[in-house]
Amino acid sequence: MARILVTGGAGFIGSHLVDRLLARGDEVAVLDNFDDFYDPAIKRRNLVAAARHPKFRLIEADLRDGAAVSAALQSARPEKVVHLAAQAGVRPSLQRPQHYVDVNVTGTLHLLQAMVASGCRRLVYGGTSSVYGASGKPPFVESDAADRPVSPYAATKRAAELLCHTWHAIHGLRVTVLRFFTVYGPRQRPEMAIHKFARLMLAGRPIPRFGDGRTVRDYTYVDDILDGVVKATDHDEGFGVYNLGESETHTLSELIELLAKELGVAARVEGQPDQQGDVPATCADITRARAVLGYAPRVPLRDGMRRFVAWLREEIAREKGG
Repeated sequence: MARILVTGGAGFIGSHLVDRLLARGDEVAVLDNFDDFYDPAIKRRNLVAAARHPKFRLIEADLRDGAAVSAALQSARPEKVVHLAAQAGVRPSLQRPQHYVDVNVTGTLHLLQAMVASGCRRLVYGGTSSVYGASGKPPFVESDAADRPVSPYAATKRAAELLCHTWHAIHGLRVTVLRFFTVYGPRQRPEMAIHKFARLMLAGRPIPRFGDGRTVRDYTYVDDILDGVVKATDHDEGFGVYNLGESETHTLSELIELLAKELGVAARVEGQPDQQGDVPATCADITRARAVLGYAPRVPLRDGMRRFVAWLREEIAREKGG
């Protein structure tokens, strides 16, 4: 077992990862700033169970504060870091590009510098399929060009990948980059499409559908992503990049239809123009992740959607109960 620092550990994927690592006996520190991109109270609830564990500690700090990040690494003394903290979202990045640079690029730089100073040499970086942009033809392979991003979010996440490689080359950090493909499931952020659509449908309100519904995504259930992250955390290498996806695609219209069926409601769709920054299709080639990490996704969209809806109903009931 190991001492592991998880940045962004109060978020959607991060909090699930923390629970898994603690369950298997790792000592886990979380670095999170509980920003207000969405309700910080949701993120604090994500850590309620972890906070009771004797091997858990929480460090509240902002990646943009280099001194605070350095102090966190010196205090936690992790053997490994899983870097999931980021300013997420394609569409919001169009309005706040400087903020995305500050968090995703400068914040990652601060973390890399702090790792070198503290003697930690093992990093797993949570990246995104958005780096492939709109120019390639899916399924995307890790060797495909990732130099034509179409949103500030994608550009900053790719820049952070390049910084990670630079610190590998200069300082010998051992880095695994994981490119996530459209993750969904319990604890999903409220502004993400599946979560947002589900709440609107249950409230009898129309859902905004950007474009004609034919955009294609590789929807990946959070448990499958977590299996890949844990395997990457246990894997050791110089530098590697891996796609983590389901390797199956569905159109936006298919997603809406399936979600409405699981919720038992009718979907009222409100058409919107194509959204700048969105890509027409994503699909992961996971050959490398299967071969090297032993990654093997098991949850098809229908099963994952059923699990998500069950969780959401429990959440709504809890909210109504106060």
